[in-house]
Amino acid sequence: MWRQQKFDIIVVGGGPAGSTAARYASMNGVKVLVLEKDRDIGMPVRCGEAVSEEGLKNFMDPDPRWIKSTISKIRLVSPSDYVVDFDMKARGFILDRRIFDYDLAQMAAMEGATIVTKAYVNGLLFDGDCVAGVKGKYLSEPFELRAKIVIGADGVESRVGRWAGLQTQVKMKDMLSCVQKTVTGIEVDERRFDFYLSKKWAPGGYIWVFPKGKNRANIGLGVSGKYCREKSAYRYLDEFLQHCYPNHSVLTTVAGGVPCDKTLKTIVTNGLILVGDSAHMVNPMTGGGIIPAMKAGLLAGETAAKAIKNKDYGEKYLSRYSREWHKIGGKNHERYYRLKNTITELSDEELDNIAKAVLKIPEDERTITKIFLKAVMKKPKLIYDVTKVFAGI
Repeated sequence: MWRQQKFDIIVVGGGPAGSTAARYASMNGVKVLVLEKDRDIGMPVRCGEAVSEEGLKNFMDPDPRWIKSTISKIRLVSPSDYVVDFDMKARGFILDRRIFDYDLAQMAAMEGATIVTKAYVNGLLFDGDCVAGVKGKYLSEPFELRAKIVIGADGVESRVGRWAGLQTQVKMKDMLSCVQKTVTGIEVDERRFDFYLSKKWAPGGYIWVFPKGKNRANIGLGVSGKYCREKSAYRYLDEFLQHCYPNHSVLTTVAGGVPCDKTLKTIVTNGLILVGDSAHMVNPMTGGGIIPAMKAGLLAGETAAKAIKNKDYGEKYLSRYSREWHKIGGKNHERYYRLKNTITELSDEELDNIAKAVLKIPEDERTITKIFLKAVMKKPKLIYDVTKVFAGI
């Protein structure tokens, strides 16, 4: 029984970040336990389910079972319905997260990790100032488990970091209130991402239409916390659906917060590492979190395993993870954050003018870089950020 076993690492949360951390730590020969509070890995799905093919291939070859749509085009719609179409240089996928997350957990288990669902963690154990395990409930029975390192992968609502004394707060303007409905009975282009940018539909954020096969799509929006007092995200989405897809039928509805913020200044402490949403690693510009979470999970799993072998679980050693994260994604993350702050403050008139300027570019010459350069033309300091983050896209 897992409650009687000894583990080197305990991972709190069985999403992409947690499962990936468990997989790579286990591959390096340490004993890992994953505790997931929900009854099933991969549920509920609170995600647009979009990833880049290139990003996914950093970890494994995509399984056709995971993929609901393969995306090669993007459409941007301005407040006055100016439509900007262009091709993507690299393909994207809309995933079935229930299958995808389940398989990620299975990969971790195949490497030796133990995975337990319905295990609710409600606190940490300490030896002095060092995190030394977790406590919680499993099927209403309390448990306490000690470990040399805890990896917090418990999502945007993460409490693990706060329990350890880390500053995890998000400013209201950087927290998007998000609602998504999977709808059917609509016409969509199965090969295209659609994005609507407008203060009318989604102030401080945007609306996405991500196809999931024929006549079905994830349609959702994020509204900055700065504007949530004016109207709820639910109401914004319902008004958009009624306007653009009046005959839709709703299959599922999910809601939650997305921290479109800089990565936390401190993501490790003695005996603890934070990964994914719990460390605010969501792309601030797009709200995409799957690939950043998996990258962080890989780094965290490998760093934690090395710390175990070196018998050093202190903040100084674990900070190697922080430095590696900054190398592979942290700098671009901050650039995305600066771009987000500029784009979300544009008026609807400015967004329309950008769309009209881009429409003068022949469709086969349009790129995401050229579009963003138009968007920041009055902010010359951001031109360098655009060219760096979108190089090769």
